[in-house]
Amino acid sequence: MKKVVVGLSGGVDSSVAAYLLKEQGYDVIGLFMKNWHDDSVTISKECPWLEDSNDALIVAEKLGIPFQTVDLSREYKERIVDYMFREYEKGRTPNPDVLCNREIKFDVFLKIALQLGADYVATGHYCRKGEILNADGSTTYRLLAGADENKDQSYFLCQLSQEQLAKTLFPIGELKKPQVRQIAFDNELITADKKDSQGLCFIGKVRLPDFLQQKLKPKKGPIVEVPQDVAQYQRTPPVFNSKFEELAYYAQKPVYDISDGKVVGQHQGAHYFTKGQRKGLDVGGTPEPLFVIETDVSDNIIFTGQGKSHPGLFRRTLFITNDELHWVRPDMSLGVDDSMEVMARIRYRQPLQKATLYKVDSGLYVDFDQKQEAITEGQFVSWYLGNELVGSGVIS
Repeated sequence: MKKVVVGLSGGVDSSVAAYLLKEQGYDVIGLFMKNWHDDSVTISKECPWLEDSNDALIVAEKLGIPFQTVDLSREYKERIVDYMFREYEKGRTPNPDVLCNREIKFDVFLKIALQLGADYVATGHYCRKGEILNADGSTTYRLLAGADENKDQSYFLCQLSQEQLAKTLFPIGELKKPQVRQIAFDNELITADKKDSQGLCFIGKVRLPDFLQQKLKPKKGPIVEVPQDVAQYQRTPPVFNSKFEELAYYAQKPVYDISDGKVVGQHQGAHYFTKGQRKGLDVGGTPEPLFVIETDVSDNIIFTGQGKSHPGLFRRTLFITNDELHWVRPDMSLGVDDSMEVMARIRYRQPLQKATLYKVDSGLYVDFDQKQEAITEGQFVSWYLGNELVGSGVIS
């Protein structure tokens, strides 16, 4: 009998994943990951880990499977929280959920599961795994979108490797959310009508400035409003000698100076803000809402523009350096000067967009057919062929 360790989070998805595996004849163990101790920066009613671990225990008892809690708070702090602080300090916006899957659930947690004699780990992610049997007898694993298009979570797993996929099961990937809830109701699982958790992976809904202020101290600076007719938006593109010159041009971020606009308010720290952000600026009196179009953490300036159609919000091309480029399917990786037409997204739940990948010596360009809103450094871009996620990278 194959042994599977399920990451029981105290939510309905992982509860049903455990139930389905038991029904399929696996020897199932439930493990709850405790990754955070500091309750002062969470909104206690949103995702208290104590309540979640208790719900996970009740589900395990109902299913008749062994259960234990593992404390991964040290690894979580080192690999996720410290990384977040470093990224925000540099003026980038990290995605801790993607990192959490790569570094915690499918690395630290997976190793613990294997030490317990497990053949696989399983989670409640809405995605699927496919397999290709190669001529030499080896297997290539495919990361496929979940059957529920509204809940597809393949983006959050875009950094997984072949070795990690080989040891992973996604029991609810073929189901839609209402079906998952119905299975939980039919089997009287306590999590059947529990709200989906939101916010930071394992921590809950965090007041982000409060969280960041633990290390990144408040520092007042100007909020500058940049008009839509500023000179750099009016420039005619040069004549390009090659496709790669064109890509480099369109991948450049606009560079603003305080003289490009007018000071309309003050903020408490540029590193607390991210591109495309609207809330938290506390600047009124403009005909249209202000959006962050750029942050300058070295000079502590936030540049904003009026309205969702402001040209400062849009860019066509992004770049990924080689050391932040990842292929879920290494057999599909591009060589220098190669290109590939794909569908891509730059954030979770974004509808897939047509794009072309271009490989150069120093990294990879992702060139979208249409300009994308709020391309944000530090976030992940992932790309698909059909319903398969084949690669990803951190936006530079």
